Amino acid sequence: MSPILVRPVREQLEHDRVIRLLQAKYKRKFDVAINPGNEQTAPVGTGTTAWYPDLVLQERGRKLVGVVEVETAESVNNLEAMSQWVAFGKLRAQFHLYVPASAIDSTRRLCVDLGIPVAEIWAYHSIGDQLRFTLVQKTGPGLPKGSPEPRVSAPKPAAVNGAGRSNEKTATAKPVAKKAVKAPPAPPVKLAPPVKKAAAAAKKPVPAPPKPAVKKIAKPANGAKAAVAKKKAAPPAKPVKRR
Repeated sequence: MSPILVRPVREQLEHDRVIRLLQAKYKRKFDVAINPGNEQTAPVGTGTTAWYPDLVLQERGRKLVGVVEVETAESVNNLEAMSQWVAFGKLRAQFHLYVPASAIDSTRRLCVDLGIPVAEIWAYHSIGDQLRFTLVQKTGPGLPKGSPEPRVSAPKPAAVNGAGRSNEKTATAKPVAKKAVKAPPAPPVKLAPPVKKAAAAAKKPVPAPPKPAVKKIAKPANGAKAAVAKKKAAPPAKPVKRR
């Protein structure tokens, strides 16, 4: 931050504390240089156009990949801070902005009104002796991992002539003919027996089992019956006494 902006002592201490915490966070992947307080040891740019962001992120080959600016409640609406945001947004590196949680809405409104391209906006707040960081807005890809990511430029609109047709010829892709894939032959399907034959077989009567033969006993004649009756009725003959 430029020395023109003078913060209260308490806010300045908190500001420098956030810078050192972020230095430890980004130091895992990049070479980090900081400008806490009134120090101006890591400039961005040369000569009269040099700026001193709070954190300068560089690759191992000393190539600039990002700048980080930490603001407090006192500096969010400061004109000097606004001019720095505009300058950092024009760099060929990502611009990250850290503001208090209470200043998120005003920070977003200022970035939109001034057209400042901010890659990430973070909110920080203190819980006791600890500081917590929360990502509230992210546009575009994150910081590169080991090498800077290519910047994507918007495509230029095609020139239109008076007839309302584009001067550029648009190539139409020819459809690629797909090879027909022969399906394997289906296995033969066994047909079920016709329903009519099954129904006719069900309607046929089942023959009853044969009855056992009964032997007939011949009845005696009437003469035989009378002879039998006489034998039963005649008394036995008396024995003859011998002299």
